[in-house]
Amino acid sequence: MSTQIAPTAAELAALLSSRVCHDIAGPTSAMGAALSVLDDDSALDMRDDAIALLRTGAKQIRAKLEYARVCFGAAGSRGGEVALSEIQTLANPMFEDSRPDLVWPSENTAISKTAARVLLNLIWIGVDSLPRGGEVIVETSASADGGARLRVIAKGARLRLDEAYQKAIRGERPEDGYDGRSVQPYYAGLIARESGGRAEAQLEGDRVELAALIGPESGQVQAAE
Repeated sequence: MSTQIAPTAAELAALLSSRVCHDIAGPTSAMGAALSVLDDDSALDMRDDAIALLRTGAKQIRAKLEYARVCFGAAGSRGGEVALSEIQTLANPMFEDSRPDLVWPSENTAISKTAARVLLNLIWIGVDSLPRGGEVIVETSASADGGARLRVIAKGARLRLDEAYQKAIRGERPEDGYDGRSVQPYYAGLIARESGGRAEAQLEGDRVELAALIGPESGQVQAAE
């Protein structure tokens, strides 16, 4: 990989693709195994289990791709607003089988699509920081000019937040370079900075706190130009 601070456009595309592919590989492999069972005439007693596995895998893949489409893709890059209820609709099935529970104390406000992309990335990082379960609390507030304040708090046993994540979200290259996981906080921070805002991640005691300030819509248009 390059020794420069920021990844090149080619590196960023490759690493984000790796992140998405990693998450759909599991259910895809499980569906392949289920199809093998259905093709095996000697495994008729396992047919119902195989069909159930196919249904579960298809549901998981759809949830992951719909989430990634807004989180990383062009679906979340155009102007406009996204209601918090729409973000919940994407996040709840995405993390339905995860150990942490998602908690949504904020009212059903609307935030810019830029803010929504950053928030979806922060939620994903928060869930990943709790391998033993706990709570991921999602807080949002929007300003009249299209800006937003985002905060995701992960609380639970055996918290983890790699130092590379804390550097990457600030735009600082990790010592060992970027990989398919540390590229996600880098990407979230990049979007926030391009809007005129910032992002940070901290591990403090019994909680991981991920926060982002998203700049006003006018500043985002200016940055894009």
